[in-house]
Amino acid sequence: MKKCNALDWIAFVLLIVGGLNWGLVGLFQFDLVAKIFGDATTLSKIVYVLVGLSAIYGLVRGLSCRKSCSSTSV
Repeated sequence: MKKCNALDWIAFVLLIVGGLNWGLVGLFQFDLVAKIFGDATTLSKIVYVLVGLSAIYGLVRGLSCRKSCSSTSV
């Protein structure tokens, strides 16, 4: 089993932030990121982009983990 590096943890935290934010948007029409950083500000856009990049990173890591796990025999 691989250990998580700093990038893994950052991506994980950003995915949690993004998931919670979308949950709040879906349930209460409340955008926490926009509330904290401003609506459509450069900083809020950076947060949204980082969350999106974290999702891509998590997808790639998950697929590579799945691939390596399925190639080992038990």
